[in-house]
Amino acid sequence: MSQSAELLTTNRKALSINLDAQKYGTFAEIGAGQEVSRLFFQAGGAAGTIAKSISAYDMTFSDEIYGKAPRYVSRERLVNMLDHEYDLLHQRLAEKRGADTTFFVFADTVAAKAYRGNNECHGWMGMRFQPDPNSEPSEIIIHVRMWDKDNLLQQQALGIVGVNLIYGAFMYRDEPDKLIASLMDNVGNQRIEVDMANLSGPAFANVDNRLMSLHLVQFGLTNAVMFGPNKEVLQPSSVLRRKAILVERGSFRPVTHVNVDMLNCACAQFMQESAVKGKDMMVLMEITMNNLLASGDLDAEDFLSRVDLLGAIGLTVLISNYPEYYRLTSYFRRYTDEMIGVAMGINNLLEIFNEKYYESLQGGILEAFGRLFRNSVKLYVYPMRRTAYDGYLNAGTDDAPAAPLVATTPTFTSDVMVTARNLQVSAHLRNLYAHLMENHYIDCIVGYNPDILDIFSRDVLRRIQVGDNSWERMVPEPIVLAIKEHGLFGHGETLADKEMLHPTED
Repeated sequence: MSQSAELLTTNRKALSINLDAQKYGTFAEIGAGQEVSRLFFQAGGAAGTIAKSISAYDMTFSDEIYGKAPRYVSRERLVNMLDHEYDLLHQRLAEKRGADTTFFVFADTVAAKAYRGNNECHGWMGMRFQPDPNSEPSEIIIHVRMWDKDNLLQQQALGIVGVNLIYGAFMYRDEPDKLIASLMDNVGNQRIEVDMANLSGPAFANVDNRLMSLHLVQFGLTNAVMFGPNKEVLQPSSVLRRKAILVERGSFRPVTHVNVDMLNCACAQFMQESAVKGKDMMVLMEITMNNLLASGDLDAEDFLSRVDLLGAIGLTVLISNYPEYYRLTSYFRRYTDEMIGVAMGINNLLEIFNEKYYESLQGGILEAFGRLFRNSVKLYVYPMRRTAYDGYLNAGTDDAPAAPLVATTPTFTSDVMVTARNLQVSAHLRNLYAHLMENHYIDCIVGYNPDILDIFSRDVLRRIQVGDNSWERMVPEPIVLAIKEHGLFGHGETLADKEMLHPTED
């Protein structure tokens, strides 16, 4: 093993912190043993790092120290722990050694695998630290899920992640993307998932936490992250827990009247389902990572523009690494047993019936559909004009490549809509399609606005970039204002600007 690789082992990370006399702090851990502090003690030299290590397992003791929280394994409880321990640390030691010390508190509250039972294995971890002596503290909070089946293995994995978090806070604070990636060092995403990260304080003044969350997906720490309308990073289980879910997938580059109409119509039908009436409901707009990476590299500005625009009309955004719909609905099943609805266009429905996506499954398309439609899942399909449908078959659309996905082109007149009811899939799949229609796994969206069916995101984007103001009639008013105000998608760029960004050769 090379020296550089050795320095990044868990033991070496802990030891390097222990040997830095400037760093001094408290470890407060509840729920899975004092696994992080144990690794620092084992590394050697911990007396120079650890001011106090505490574990208040008993609820009465915990409440007495940190105050009550709605749940013991929650972000609220973690913040209470950080507040209490940091204030205490600063109060008792600032005068004595504050001029030469960067104080920190590491805390976690975790539900590891119970001795009896099949409880949810997850937890919250946080680090509050001073980048420099006498400076204002900054903070990192993450939510983790543990996949090991054994309690001892879960404890070991948590200890490693905790060391990674502390090391990253001190060593990688100026490289936040590296900090995020390093959380999986020496443990791997087969054992631990990090599905939420929030960096705050002076050390991260220029950090957009939505971009950090995107890195969680990009670097394989999780398969999905969520953002609220006010740019806040959301923790999926707290948002989706026990709710009926309606999701629409798209590129949203930019969001158009069609995207909004599709969602509104599907939502109206979804709410009338007997399994949904009277239930809490969550509506999501989803973008897949393969869509964000369509041009090859991740364009952070483009990503944030799409999220901002969806937020501007009050929508919650999900970024996922699930190109197949059956994997997306399986993800939702982690958090809810309620009905799931998926709003989509004809082009996406055709993609679902494209068997090339299921070649890795032993049962092929039948296995995929068994996973997709089990446990109360329904597709709500938005219509498409015949001319647009023909164009899709010949040249592709916003969210799908061109491909001859049907055996024969339906014989429609020019003014007839292509709907889920009259769509023709490949001949050998028609009985399967008929079964899904007859049993209402697939439903036609009704009540749509036929006057907007000629609007496509690619066309809107092209008009924005060439300065054709007709695009403004194709998107909701808040989207128009946001694109203009922030100069999104190349709006307002002069020809000179574009040539500077994309120079041509003589």
